[in-house]
Amino acid sequence: MSLIRRNTSLVRGLFEQLKLLLKITRSQRIVRRYFIVNGFDGALTMLGIITGFYVSDQTNFPIIINACFGAAIALGMSGLTSAYISETAEQKKELHDLEQAMLKDLDNSTYGQAARLLPFVIAIVNGISPLLISLIIISPIWVATFPLGLPLDALELALMLALCLLFLLGVFLGRISGTFWLWSGARTLIIAAATSALIFLLAAS
Repeated sequence: MSLIRRNTSLVRGLFEQLKLLLKITRSQRIVRRYFIVNGFDGALTMLGIITGFYVSDQTNFPIIINACFGAAIALGMSGLTSAYISETAEQKKELHDLEQAMLKDLDNSTYGQAARLLPFVIAIVNGISPLLISLIIISPIWVATFPLGLPLDALELALMLALCLLFLLGVFLGRISGTFWLWSGARTLIIAAATSALIFLLAAS
């Protein structure tokens, strides 16, 4: 029990430290923006791939899952590495500018810790966001491969999930920007509808 209590205390301490670093550097908005932007990429990419299979009447679920899973992994790795590289450069520059302004070395200060830690945090959020959303969207197709299957069409269910998640991301954006949540959610649905319409048109031609 003492080991569990000690580990829980350690995790809580790390979490509080992370919250402090995010607050000091005002990076909450960056983390939130990365989550939404790359989550949107993941949802729209899954919508496009599944729509393509749906239009072509492709019902080979293992092939669809592999295609979606491959794209989700690629999106996750892209988000992870690109955010780490760009945020490391940004944090180093900000720390350097601050050191120049204060005429002192801040490497061992809280700002120095933040400059080293935040690129990891932001990269993880940026990588996990599209991967997690993609896995949620393809979950009905995966469940359909089980012996009991699904009572509904797995592709249609996955498409509905993608639209729901895109709408919720839009609502979240609306709340952040202070605009009407329904209009903000509707805008992301319009983008999703336009994407699907283009795929249908190209498939028909």
